[in-house]
Amino acid sequence: MASSPTTSEVQALTGDELARGLNVARTQRVAVFVVAYNAEAHIRRTLRRIPAELMEALTSIYVIDDSSVDETTSLARSLGEEIPVLEVFRTPHNQGYGGNQKLGYQYASRRGFDVVVLLHGDGQYAPEFLPRILAPFDDPETAAVFGSRMMVPGAARRGGMPLYKYVGNRILTMAENRLLDADLSEFHSGYRAYRVSALEQVPFQYNTDDFHFDTEIIIQLLAKEMKIVEVPIPTYYGDEICHVEGIPYAAHCMSTVLRSKANRFHLVYHPKFDVFGGDEYVFKEAPNTVHQHVLTRAWLDEGRVLELGAGHGEVGRRLHRGGLDVVAVDLERPEREYPFPYLEANLDEPFADETVEAMGGPADAVVALDVIEHLSRPERSLREIRRAMAPGGKLVASTGNVAYVLVRLMLAMGQFNYGTKGILDLTHTRLFTVRSFCRTLEGEGFRVDSVRGFGPPIQDMVGRSGMLRMVDGVAGWLARVWPSLFAYQILVEATRLDDVDTLLDRTLESGSDEQEAISAG
Repeated sequence: MASSPTTSEVQALTGDELARGLNVARTQRVAVFVVAYNAEAHIRRTLRRIPAELMEALTSIYVIDDSSVDETTSLARSLGEEIPVLEVFRTPHNQGYGGNQKLGYQYASRRGFDVVVLLHGDGQYAPEFLPRILAPFDDPETAAVFGSRMMVPGAARRGGMPLYKYVGNRILTMAENRLLDADLSEFHSGYRAYRVSALEQVPFQYNTDDFHFDTEIIIQLLAKEMKIVEVPIPTYYGDEICHVEGIPYAAHCMSTVLRSKANRFHLVYHPKFDVFGGDEYVFKEAPNTVHQHVLTRAWLDEGRVLELGAGHGEVGRRLHRGGLDVVAVDLERPEREYPFPYLEANLDEPFADETVEAMGGPADAVVALDVIEHLSRPERSLREIRRAMAPGGKLVASTGNVAYVLVRLMLAMGQFNYGTKGILDLTHTRLFTVRSFCRTLEGEGFRVDSVRGFGPPIQDMVGRSGMLRMVDGVAGWLARVWPSLFAYQILVEATRLDDVDTLLDRTLESGSDEQEAISAG
């Protein structure tokens, strides 16, 4: 039988912690969720070690046995009379460590608990310290509390943590802190508690069923900027069976951190990392971007400018500030004041007549930045754009390049993941390469005058350190030199050509003029 963990290396539970923990349990609906798998040697002792005074205040203690092949379920159920709030469940088939947690947290939400504590059925984490875990929940801002074995220097090793696990834990935690801009002493403790309302705000149901579930839920909490509190707990290694394989576990943890970063920067997409926010269209301030290039181009004869898909309207605002007559159009007008007309119109429907009326005549230039790929029928909308333009008017349009080198590489690896932003935005209805975008414009009566490639907006979306500015510069240069491969985004300037009917009329007019000249002679 396993012995209780020594607490000599970690400060014993204080009277204040006990009082605060008990108060949380008495004033909130607190449940202890025990994950168990083949824990027959420890499960009864683990449950009995929950402090009696705290047990009386708990709303529930529920064990979910993940289809153990031993007597874990029956032994836990044998304590039903001894522990009145005890509930014991058994999964229909093995879910895995992460899968079991999903069930437990979903149950906590369904039952309307306020706080749920994760406790391992093998006794590796000391139930005696449950009041310390609960105490920080007297602050309504606390979303999660993690027990850390690393807060007391050297305590983990003196508590029996094997050297390879200690070193691996420290290295992994350091790397994860650096990549996630966090400051946790330990990412890999299984002793934790969550406010159920916080769990309901993150998509934990999409998380892995494996052991790195714990890392994924930390990423989600950090992305939501929720408050995480760490408290010191004792380290104990006894005769419990460890089901974690160190090297694969470390690889999975780092892989999921990197995938979350890629998801944040819209290179890949998975709904479990759809938690970072910032989905609104961002005005780009860095010099090597489409927005700044459009604003600094020579606007000579284009007096009337129509901005389609204007969004926040910042491009139009700055063009207006430069002396141009601007009319902005989008599906919804933002709730702010603009010094120019801002129309609400569905660009998938006829809009030319309304915009021409608002401008007092056809547009000398149309700006359509990152909008054409969102339209259900781009060709039909381009015909409306032509109708809203004066003969010889300029179209300045941008779109993502689906043949961008990173998209090609991901496709070669079997990855074609849509996201909330970027080239593979979930709302894009048409994907373009440089050639297909130009061909679409030409097919609807425009002459392509220039094509310019832009790299990913590294400075605006990632950061502006010296290294990032250098990478941004190189990416921008490559995009200009070889846009079909290295352009993340392409900007096309095109001239509105006369359509066939107009050309025929002009042709016929020239014949009439010549006939009149002959007659006059």
